[in-house]
Amino acid sequence: MGWTRNLLGEGVSRQRDEEGGVACRTEEDSPTAKKPARIDGRFPLTRWELAAASSVFILFSMGLFSIYLTLPEEEYGIFRLPRSISDIRVLKDHLADFANNYQTKFMLGYCSIYIFMQTFMIPGTIFLSLLAGSIFGVVKGVLLVVFTATLGASSCYLLSKLIGRPIISWLWPEKLRFFQAEIAKRREKLLNYMLFLRITPSLPNTFINLASPIVDIPFHIFFIATSVGLFPSSYITVRAGLALGELRSVRDLYDFKTLVVLFLIGSIIILPTILKRKRTYE
Repeated sequence: MGWTRNLLGEGVSRQRDEEGGVACRTEEDSPTAKKPARIDGRFPLTRWELAAASSVFILFSMGLFSIYLTLPEEEYGIFRLPRSISDIRVLKDHLADFANNYQTKFMLGYCSIYIFMQTFMIPGTIFLSLLAGSIFGVVKGVLLVVFTATLGASSCYLLSKLIGRPIISWLWPEKLRFFQAEIAKRREKLLNYMLFLRITPSLPNTFINLASPIVDIPFHIFFIATSVGLFPSSYITVRAGLALGELRSVRDLYDFKTLVVLFLIGSIIILPTILKRKRTYE
């Protein structure tokens, strides 16, 4: 009888092992299962993803070039992307009259360049924000910067939804896991948290634009948080554009006092989320 029990026990154990193996294989082979991120040294995009990104880039470039061709020939040598405070001073002197005489063309070109740079994560939009302040003043400059930055961030969000997962998993795997965990904790008050991130320099805006669709942040939450949350930092940058002579570098924009104010505003916005979590734990 002992050998019968042993035989039956081995059979049951083997059956359970086989069932567990089937369950594991089913979960791994499921199309909804998340695949591990490609964080090796290989290029993260497939050929089709690279072709899609290249097509969008070419379309944007053709649009910018078409706008460039509509400008007067005598202005061709003036336009270039500013890369320093001194570049902005030179551009301001040359573009002030052009912006007044050809306001529609200038605005169209400015918005197109800003959105293009935001979409493809090209650094330097802060110089365009300073330029807007130096030419248009605070009110008009802030509205222009927030409008173009929101459209550019939204365009980056939509492009990232198409091809962003392998890129951000390749560039910032640890930061992405941290961001995903923080979003999971704050699903019920997600707008407050996104506003906090936009107002404060807790995470780079480029990372937020690229990672938001990957961690399933709804587009309407992303759009509202971006359009509202960018006002404080845009005001600081645009207002600094009125006093370019006093600026030595971009670092002068965000001194300790400015950072404290931004974090104070962000803390007030995220306070309801913290209080709700405290009540939940109690």
